[in-house]
Amino acid sequence: MLPTPGYTSLNVEYVFRALYEAATNVHLSTGALHPIITATWQIITVVGYLASAGALFVIVYSIMHIEEVRRKEKEKYGPLPKISEDTPHENPRWKQVEELISGENVNDWRQAIIEADIILGEVLTRQGYKGETIGEQLKQIERADFDSLDNAWEAHKVRNMIAHSGSAFALSETLARRTISHYKKVFHEFEVI
Repeated sequence: MLPTPGYTSLNVEYVFRALYEAATNVHLSTGALHPIITATWQIITVVGYLASAGALFVIVYSIMHIEEVRRKEKEKYGPLPKISEDTPHENPRWKQVEELISGENVNDWRQAIIEADIILGEVLTRQGYKGETIGEQLKQIERADFDSLDNAWEAHKVRNMIAHSGSAFALSETLARRTISHYKKVFHEFEVI
């Protein structure tokens, strides 16, 4: 059906009829369009299969490579092996402090506190805190960086009283053991003992 002259609206039936005739080769008596479409479709199918196989290969290769990279990263940057709790870190100087504090002699307690304070000074220096005295080093420390800062101050104050008062300072066994306990908390935090 051909459009009529002077008719201005779109003839939908004509458009669909033209598409149908082109697809079914009604006008082409030799059927030349059908083999072209079939060959084109076969080429598209083969290219699609090859592209899918290539994409699958790339995906499998990428997954294998990612797993290898993760394994190497885990070996290089993985968590450090944990130190067994059965074998605590031995510090001979701390052992000496513990032996002195476990005795009955007040002078041994004084010596234990002074030795523990010397160890504290070495720990603070190793951690990079500057200062002429342990007190100056402790003043530089932020509370967030040093959980047992109050323990260090309490222990150091007792050491200062012993150092400045000498034998005139009445050191009780309770105070001596509490002071060593403060040092012990500090040394545990910094893994000295």
